Amino acid sequence: MTAPRPSLHELIAAPHPDRAALPPAAMSAPGVRELRGVPYQEIDGSRPLELDLWLPEADTAARPAPLVLFVHGGAWRRGRRDDMGLRTRHWSPRPFARIAAAGLAVACADYRLSGEATFPAPLDDLRSALRWLTLRSAELGIDTGRTVVWGESAGGHLASLLALAEAGPASGEYAPPAAAVVWYAPSDLTTARGRFTPEDPATPEARMLGAAPATVPERARTASPLAHVRPGAPPFLLVHGDQDTLIDSSHSRSLAAALEQAGAPVELWTVPGADHGWYGLPDTEVEEIFHRSLAFASCQPA
Repeated sequence: MTAPRPSLHELIAAPHPDRAALPPAAMSAPGVRELRGVPYQEIDGSRPLELDLWLPEADTAARPAPLVLFVHGGAWRRGRRDDMGLRTRHWSPRPFARIAAAGLAVACADYRLSGEATFPAPLDDLRSALRWLTLRSAELGIDTGRTVVWGESAGGHLASLLALAEAGPASGEYAPPAAAVVWYAPSDLTTARGRFTPEDPATPEARMLGAAPATVPERARTASPLAHVRPGAPPFLLVHGDQDTLIDSSHSRSLAAALEQAGAPVELWTVPGADHGWYGLPDTEVEEIFHRSLAFASCQPA
């Protein structure tokens, strides 16, 4: 029996990300392969979502590399997937090449911003990225069973939610994150903290939710990592400046206390004199924060 011919619509469309060939890799630093603009999800009526990859140089004798899934910041409204923040933009080699040179693969994923879709769309996108990375893991030489999700600011909020999510039908397509590194991120969208008030409809949090948090309390709670703390949560490293003027450091202190009470492994590092994005710190201290975060990601068990 002859198989039906594909339609013209099917022929014209780009190959689905699950089956599309990977782009050629470039060497971005000694021992590091870089793949840019790899589509991982198609969304009807929207742009394709892409990710960038930094991979340790292939070694057929070695085990697949653990994975860092990095989530960028930008108040859920802007930002670039390959940006670790203000204080790392001048680094050479760039931070993701440094992580890959240490033996961990890195994926930096797009997610839909608040001008495109409201919560839970960005979290759903990160789940799709982890599913795609798991599907293509053999080609990439990565082990998504050893994924550390690492995010800064709004990206840290999404990273926390991804790490704290209970297992569900979708998670059967990938292993949940093994650990989380969270820099200066909000954990509670229900309570006034610092400059944030849940009644204000013009905050980044309100734009991400689609309404002032106080007017959609259940949605705000669902989007609050603090509400999802549970026994059995993976290890967390929470790093926050004690002078943060954008996201009050109480967010990280509260999340750390809740994780500790639940019996989950957590390290809280409150950095003296640091504002949001490590503004105000000397370069040596920013380097120390990065290297301590990388050491935490590297030491997670298989």
